[in-house]
Amino acid sequence: MSISKVWIHVEAVGGKVTSSTLELLTEARKLGATVEGFYAGADAASVAAQAGEYGLSKLFHVDEGDALPGVVAGAAILSLVGEQSPDVILFSHTYDGRDAVSLLSARLDRPALTNGVTLAVDGDAVTVGTAIFGGLTLVDTKLAGAGPRLVTIRPKSFTAEPAGGGAAEVVEVGQIDAGRAGEAKVLERFAEEQTGPKLEEAEIIVSGGRGLGDKDNYKALVEELAKLLKGAFGASRAIVDSGWVPYALQVGQTGKTVKPKLYIAIGISGATQHLVGMKNSDNIIAINKDSEAPIFSVSDLGIVGDCKKVVPALIEAIRAKAG
Repeated sequence: MSISKVWIHVEAVGGKVTSSTLELLTEARKLGATVEGFYAGADAASVAAQAGEYGLSKLFHVDEGDALPGVVAGAAILSLVGEQSPDVILFSHTYDGRDAVSLLSARLDRPALTNGVTLAVDGDAVTVGTAIFGGLTLVDTKLAGAGPRLVTIRPKSFTAEPAGGGAAEVVEVGQIDAGRAGEAKVLERFAEEQTGPKLEEAEIIVSGGRGLGDKDNYKALVEELAKLLKGAFGASRAIVDSGWVPYALQVGQTGKTVKPKLYIAIGISGATQHLVGMKNSDNIIAINKDSEAPIFSVSDLGIVGDCKKVVPALIEAIRAKAG
């Protein structure tokens, strides 16, 4: 017996499918099963076209109205799971994904493996790797019971790659009763102010830590270098907790997971909680005056020196090269 059907909880923001959903679709294709999805939200045709390019064959759709999308999606999946019999249901480890998977786990009386970073299938068993102890150890857990197996995957665990497929077939689910949880309504939405590329999607990220010395140096060194490189800027938890920058910029286990082509860590010692959020970057440059800093254990290039002297020199060199 093997896995024959995988469902994906599809998420989209402003009509654009999220990068974490595209990562799930890419990985699901490798399992050799039929890949279908559930989406609660507007503009289903556009979402189906985008997801279809990454291998989705069918998109079950329900309009969530002003209810919580994850709750409505979970209730919609519950209404069809018996009839459709998916072997595995994958969710991004996001707020909506966790809403949906928790509802299903409770209603179906099935365990859910959460915050996974690897995924493998052997026959009808699904194995999920989860990082523990701040990312120092990877534990494999096997789900071998009856389906559906419920799994959430941490964003940036996989690389999204298009398959070149056409738009997925859209199947309207109709009215869904999400119970008391469906009574919660979204009253207002606030778009986070942002300059430059989004942290989660940037190809170049410059991050700063407590080694910068003070808040003003973050702007003068981290933000300035990021702008010159046309990248995004991030931060360690230490300076977020100190109020230097907002939480939205935090990279790490309790912040955002990133996977850029280039990650520059300035004045960041490299606690395991930070490393777990950025160590899969293609290239890592670390600047720190402590030669024993853990950040050097994952860096491709390490510069031992005072970042308040190294970074200004780097900025001037880039400006000179740019003319």
